[in-house]
Amino acid sequence: MSNLTNTSPLVLPQNINGSLVNPYKPEVRAKVVNYCLYARKSSEDDERQALSIDSQIKEMTIVAQSEDLNVTDIRRESHSAKNSSARPVFNQMIQDIRKGVFQGILTWAPDRLSRNAGDLGSIVDLMDSGYLKEIRAHGQALTNSPNDKFLLMILCSQAKLENDNRGINVKRGMKTKCELGYRPNQAPLGYLNDYYSGKGQKQVFTDKERAPFIKQAFEKVAYEGFSGRNLYDWFKNETTFRSKSGKVYTLSMIYRMLNNLYYCGIFEYSGKWYPGSHEAIISRELFELVQKKMMIPRKSKPGTKEFAFTKLLKCGACGSGITAQEKFKRYKSGELKRYVYYHCSQFKDFDCREPYIREEKLTEQLINLLQKVSIEEIETKATLKPELDKFMVIKTAMNNLNNATSVIKTDVDITDFINYIFQKGSRTQKHELINCLNTTLYLENRTISIKE
Repeated sequence: MSNLTNTSPLVLPQNINGSLVNPYKPEVRAKVVNYCLYARKSSEDDERQALSIDSQIKEMTIVAQSEDLNVTDIRRESHSAKNSSARPVFNQMIQDIRKGVFQGILTWAPDRLSRNAGDLGSIVDLMDSGYLKEIRAHGQALTNSPNDKFLLMILCSQAKLENDNRGINVKRGMKTKCELGYRPNQAPLGYLNDYYSGKGQKQVFTDKERAPFIKQAFEKVAYEGFSGRNLYDWFKNETTFRSKSGKVYTLSMIYRMLNNLYYCGIFEYSGKWYPGSHEAIISRELFELVQKKMMIPRKSKPGTKEFAFTKLLKCGACGSGITAQEKFKRYKSGELKRYVYYHCSQFKDFDCREPYIREEKLTEQLINLLQKVSIEEIETKATLKPELDKFMVIKTAMNNLNNATSVIKTDVDITDFINYIFQKGSRTQKHELINCLNTTLYLENRTISIKE
């Protein structure tokens, strides 16, 4: 009889209820958690956080390797987390977690995930639902346990509090700067910002090169009756008043200059007026006199009238838009007639001398150009198809009176329909009809042309 060897009995793991479990069965093996490495920096602070994303990824990759974490994807985003549901990459990651693509998030700190209540609620909801197993941050792991979720909410709420306080602190700092006499933004034309002094010590200096021209400009409007256009021509042809890149200042820039009280030594910020610490270029009396000279009484607000064919054509000479104006003439018989003239708006070239054209002549040319438009193309336009059907009903009724056959679409005279829209149609329908040409129209020497 052989001797039995002294062996220890095999001990199998047990479930909570005491039954034995085979550890080699696939269903009891520990499921691998797939992590998404999420790195974010605020787009509002690009200079200070220029290397933030790369450094976050580098540090968290080291953590993943040391702790043997299965990182299956890296998501990076340059976007502020101040507002909820505003980050496309983060929103996509949340959707992927719900689909089961990831079960864990690896990030530098919880505030990289959320600085608002909405996104924080989405994360906690994923943990409550079991989709999100774990959040790994630098030096801490947050699992789906009451204490860890409570800690996560505290950390993200603290980040939101920092954001809110930062906004209050910035506003307080801006207010203090205004009370000291410094407008907290770029100084206007005629002044230079101080870029070299320390923080809180920067001043605004008078631009010795441009300030004399600005003062002369105000004086010319007040005492010589100059308009904004006159000033533009004067700056362009008789002075060296130019931008830093050597360009002539635009007419809109000149009008902004003439309406800016900063040149009197005061400025507005957030609806309040403050005395400035900068040197005034003109007096308040001169400024008020300029405003009176520039004040032009109008019977109606500019831009309130609508004309049939504006915003459809460009000037063939300078490329500006074509605008329109109306004139009224009363004849000896007492009849009052209205005339509409189209001409270059001179937006791109103040010296453009393209002649005007009467609306009747413009309409004739447009009708000739529209002859090649097909009925099928008109039917594709949402606002024109009902009018085409209505036009066919009218033509059919007229044919019935004349004992003729009913009208079908192929029998519609395109010229008759164009005249019908130009006479009875709305401005939108006229635009839609002209857009059937699918090209840009140019007006030059009172003639409409198509330029490739």
